[in-house]
Amino acid sequence: MKRGLSILLVLLAGPALAAPGGAIGTMQRGHYVCELPGDATGLAGRRVPDSDFTITNASSYEAAGLSGTYLLTGDVLTMTSGPMQSQRYRRKSANFLRLIAPDGSESALRCVRQVTNNR
Repeated sequence: MKRGLSILLVLLAGPALAAPGGAIGTMQRGHYVCELPGDATGLAGRRVPDSDFTITNASSYEAAGLSGTYLLTGDVLTMTSGPMQSQRYRRKSANFLRLIAPDGSESALRCVRQVTNNR
C-alpha cells in the first residue's frame, strides 16, 4: 500500500502541461520593440512603436501606459487582457517574437527584447 502511494505521489509531482498548447511558461522580463521589415534601399526595419510592450513580471505586461496579462503555452504568447488583448505571437527564440495574423499565419511584424547590445 505504501509503495503504491509513493509511486502515485511521484507521478503527480511532474510538470504541469497545458492541455492543447504545450507547457505553460513565462517570458523574459524586459522591453520588446517591434518593427516591420525594411527594404534594400533603406533601413533594415521600420519601427512600429505602437506595438511595443514590456513584460513586467511572470504573467503581466504593459503597453501604451496600460497593463494586462498574458499566457505562454508552448511557443505561443497570447495577450489575455489589457490593451493588446487577443493578440498572439509565436516565440521564435527567448528574445524574438513574430505576430500571428488573424488567419493563423505569421505576419511580418517582429518584436525583439531590448538587451545591452541592441539598443
